[in-house]
Amino acid sequence: MHESLERTELFNRCRRVLVKVGSATVTGPKGLDRATIHRLSDQIAELRARTPRIDVLVVSSGAVASGMHKMGLSERPRSIPHKQAVAAVGQSALMDAWEAAFDKYDLHVAQVLLTGEDLANRRRYLNARNTLETLLSWGITPIINENDTVAVEGIKFGDNDNLSALIAGLVGAELVINLSDIDGLYDSNPKRNPSATLIPLVPRVDQKILSCAAPEPGAVGTGGMLSKVNAARKCLALGIPMIIAPGRKRDVLLRLFEGEELGTLFVSRERSWSGKKVWLANLPKPAGEITLDEGAASALIERGRSLLPIGIQEVRGVFGVGAPVRCIDRNGNLIGIGLTNYKSTEIETIKGRHSDEIEGLIGYKHSDEVINRDNFVLTSEAARGL
Repeated sequence: MHESLERTELFNRCRRVLVKVGSATVTGPKGLDRATIHRLSDQIAELRARTPRIDVLVVSSGAVASGMHKMGLSERPRSIPHKQAVAAVGQSALMDAWEAAFDKYDLHVAQVLLTGEDLANRRRYLNARNTLETLLSWGITPIINENDTVAVEGIKFGDNDNLSALIAGLVGAELVINLSDIDGLYDSNPKRNPSATLIPLVPRVDQKILSCAAPEPGAVGTGGMLSKVNAARKCLALGIPMIIAPGRKRDVLLRLFEGEELGTLFVSRERSWSGKKVWLANLPKPAGEITLDEGAASALIERGRSLLPIGIQEVRGVFGVGAPVRCIDRNGNLIGIGLTNYKSTEIETIKGRHSDEIEGLIGYKHSDEVINRDNFVLTSEAARGL
């Protein structure tokens, strides 16, 4: 399909969009760029007026950058305690800016702060989704950010690019618009190569596309183009298109919805996950890891079977029944993620054994499978045979 038709069809059917706004877009030399925040809210308000049924969520960076300006810091803090403190200083100013920007349209916003633990725990994941769905049903625009004031390395999303992909899957967004300080993805770093060419359409994130993305973040951000491309890969695995577009370009959101070919569109027609499998596929940190032999790996990838104890070679981590674990092959390649029917010590005992031996080995038998296929999601990499 021609790209212009692809975009027109995409925006015409879109009824739930997530807008991710990077630090470089909403901050400047004097801290928060309130004028840019107002311009974005103007566009979101107009989109809602044009299409009353559309839901818009915003993932907004800027708390740390705002706090840095207030504290007179020229460099982003490196230690977790300093970053947490600076985020605490800046978060209230960030929300005040968004609230003031929407208030002139009598539209309400809500602050939603999340950590990796919130989405790793199935119950808290569902609670977060229910809260966001309720806010949207009330016509309120959620302003979402990672809870930097309490996040530590073990529970961090990593950056708001990653968070935007996870939230898109959480709420079933039909489009993610990732607003950046760059026009889109180029075939090489445009800051270093004046001849770099913009890539308008990406149907699949492969090694060639990854090699085009520069990993360096800006002075006030944590992402960089590589982070955005990895977020796009997550979105594509969920069947959600994503656009990287220039956040400071005049009326960028309105022009995108009018079909203008701005930025880089990532879109795929591959089968997507839904429900519990969205949660499994995007867990920030699974509880453990199971190494499978060649037969078990093949059964999961090629024949869609459940995981039996006989195909397990090694267990890593300490976890309980129902825990999400990574399944890898003997070479360390990720096959998928599933929920276990047995705790780690029990799997250690029954690994490599037949299912009819389970009860005699651990004193009871929950089921023949260590992981049932209904509670397992195959990664896109495994599905392609990588």
